[in-house]
Amino acid sequence: MLDNDILAAAVALASALQKQRLILATAESCTGGGIAQALTGLSGASTWFDRGFVTYSNEAKEEMLGVQASTLASVGAVSEETALEMARGAITHSRAHVSVAVTGIAGPDGGTPDKPVGTVWIAWGQKLGYAEARCFHFDGDRDAVRQQTILEAILGLNARLK
Repeated sequence: MLDNDILAAAVALASALQKQRLILATAESCTGGGIAQALTGLSGASTWFDRGFVTYSNEAKEEMLGVQASTLASVGAVSEETALEMARGAITHSRAHVSVAVTGIAGPDGGTPDKPVGTVWIAWGQKLGYAEARCFHFDGDRDAVRQQTILEAILGLNARLK
């Protein structure tokens, strides 16, 4: 019941953001706005959610978030470096105090031996410039990879706000 898990994690995140008076922004590629949708489905989200960037193309990552073209050329969109630049860019281009960014390969196409389908980088950032990223390898079809990414992104925010 991944949907119930996502809802429970979103409710916990909303509470933590409200208590700490923090505002969140999301930067999404492989989830196509799914994190923002899950969070803004909650009543009162406007008090702690500023905006979501859906940056599916490399050009969007560069234009909307300030991801460096050299980063994309050297390590690709699905990388720790890109995820970190996305998380920092979401902060820079919003009113947010904290951010989450996701970039990955949901499939069924697009995988390589080095980056198979299900490879997802999630990065969490904060206003003072600190950001950290983690690589996940999710199983299942496109929808399953996206749902697992949404859940881990929100759970990661919750862990960092404790």
